[in-house]
Amino acid sequence: MATTSLTVRADLTVRRRWAVLAICALSMLLVGLDTTIVNVGLPAIGHGLSVGTRSLEWVVDAYTVAVASLLISSGALADRLGRRRVFRCGLLVFGAASLACAVAPSLGALVAARALQGIGASMLSPVALAIVVNAMPDPRERAQAIGIWASVFGLSMAAGPVPGGALIGAFGWRSVFWVNVPVVVAALVLSALFVPESRAARARRLDLPGQVLLTVAVCVCVGVLIEGPRVGWASPPAWAAYLVAAAATAGFVAVERRRPEPLMELGLFRRPAFTTAVLGAVAVFVALTVSLLLTTLYLQHGHGWTPLAAGTATLPLALGAMVCAPLSGRLAGRYGARVPLLLAGTFLTVGGLSLVGLRPDPDPRQLVPAYLLIGVGFGFANAPITNTAVSGLPPARAGVAGAITSTARQLGSAIGIAVAGGLVAGVGPAGLARASRPGWLLVAACGLFLFVVARAARHSPPASARAVSSRV
Repeated sequence: MATTSLTVRADLTVRRRWAVLAICALSMLLVGLDTTIVNVGLPAIGHGLSVGTRSLEWVVDAYTVAVASLLISSGALADRLGRRRVFRCGLLVFGAASLACAVAPSLGALVAARALQGIGASMLSPVALAIVVNAMPDPRERAQAIGIWASVFGLSMAAGPVPGGALIGAFGWRSVFWVNVPVVVAALVLSALFVPESRAARARRLDLPGQVLLTVAVCVCVGVLIEGPRVGWASPPAWAAYLVAAAATAGFVAVERRRPEPLMELGLFRRPAFTTAVLGAVAVFVALTVSLLLTTLYLQHGHGWTPLAAGTATLPLALGAMVCAPLSGRLAGRYGARVPLLLAGTFLTVGGLSLVGLRPDPDPRQLVPAYLLIGVGFGFANAPITNTAVSGLPPARAGVAGAITSTARQLGSAIGIAVAGGLVAGVGPAGLARASRPGWLLVAACGLFLFVVARAARHSPPASARAVSSRV
């Protein structure tokens, strides 16, 4: 998706340019928080709607699957119709869906509303950064703005359980959706006042066949991970799902190879650095969501902690991410992606391994250091992964690369929820610590994979050596 604009506003004042960044960062705060904030509320939602753990996974994954499936198309649509227009449309859809979630009378209604919320969120993530890039003509200022934007998104993902726990403890689980409404209204007003309209000089065509096939492949794969333990991995429904997923994936590859302007530029995957960066994005968000969901179920289901107490327990994770995300951006800008990736892999691996021997009763001396290590690893990971994905690409291809990386992050979130839920579904409170051990091994394995990403990125140039104009 080309980021060159027909309506570049080089005359925007400094104050207005940073106001645009603040408004777009506010939208990303919504998207990131809603990806993880609901995790801490799952036990309360299950109690309120009388449903079990496995069904609750769809409350989270309906959102993340919708975001993952539609991110790239939403960016292309914004380039064609106008970024501010699509951004505001996304805010409206997200706000209306939040209202529907808040009043949902049943699990089915809540899942449908969460999917609609994900559709709105898909119009915010790639479009917000395109707006920021368009508003910042100076490469150095643009790189700084992108670093702030990425840090806000990473922090919102890690910090979600803390405000979520506070809201649920004070006002019930529906409050995590009600609170979105005033934020959306504020963002709509501010975007009307400060955000300039822009379009791509040459908008990409929409790839509807590719979009449909990608959505089917993602939905079926995540659905199998969630429902597999219940229906049986070798049952006829499972085999039917495998065939559908394989056919959709093969069809997607075939369609994308033939289209002059494909939804996903498959040629990028010939670059080892890009492929490992995309897989690294999946791994990092698998690790994060597995950590948050296993913690929520262990503390709330297993030991009766309140949502606020369970959310507060993950505060070290959020603090580690908050401190290290901007530091990671500076390291990637000065030295390239390899150093922060090695740090991220080390901290994630050690953090996951330290929880493999999780005790049946919570021990802060074990939990706090482990969550801090995982948060530090997560904070160091995001900036260098994006840097690796877009390094050496011209701006037009870098936009597509960044969008694919964002899709990979959301897919990782969906996979992490499905895997963590499958590990503990049907397990009693006394067995949660033991049942979660494979999940913590998975977190450690995701950390180890970042060493592979670091090796592939060792020749990536520092961000300061080029103009940064990609979608994160």
